[in-house]
Amino acid sequence: MFRRSDTAATLVTAVVAAAAALVLTASTSASAATAPGFLGGADLPPHAGSPWYAGAVTKGLPEFAPFCLEGALPAAGSWHRTFGTEYDTGAEQVSVRSASPSAAAKLVTALERKVAACAADWLRTTPGGTASWQDYGTLPVEEGAHVYGVHTSIPDSEPGVHLFGIGRDGSTVTVVQWGEMGSLSQAPVAAFKKTTTKAVNKLNP
Repeated sequence: MFRRSDTAATLVTAVVAAAAALVLTASTSASAATAPGFLGGADLPPHAGSPWYAGAVTKGLPEFAPFCLEGALPAAGSWHRTFGTEYDTGAEQVSVRSASPSAAAKLVTALERKVAACAADWLRTTPGGTASWQDYGTLPVEEGAHVYGVHTSIPDSEPGVHLFGIGRDGSTVTVVQWGEMGSLSQAPVAAFKKTTTKAVNKLNP
């Protein structure tokens, strides 16, 4: 048989539990709505003839997906920033807040496979073209990062080179893509590895 004091205590306990759940839900929603930390122009490999110009950090995916990553990045939880110079060199960073660390790890795996297959996929749809790729290895930052390079060329056109840095901090994944006309031998790999490390370190300041 419940006394009035028992009923009151039960009611108080239920109210406290409900309030705690509400605070947790609000905290999770606020985290999902908050943009991850992003690179600044000074964090990118220096350009010999131009400063880097950084666009605004914008919710959602860019209008055009980064080269090699078409259809691979989810719109939910995504943010992006575009960088440019006065020349042909440009860059893009896309970061995604996943539902959990395991979901983020799966996204990283999918992105790495997409980039590793990019040169072969591009060749299948580009008659007369040539392409190659290079795995530049992993980086010891947070839950890890990986750097790749992809080179493409078609007859009577300038060749293009792209570097990709893919990394994760907890439930947040980031991809940095840098590109310009040229070859893999000309790409600033060492500087780009530093850029990728900074990108991952800045995700959850």
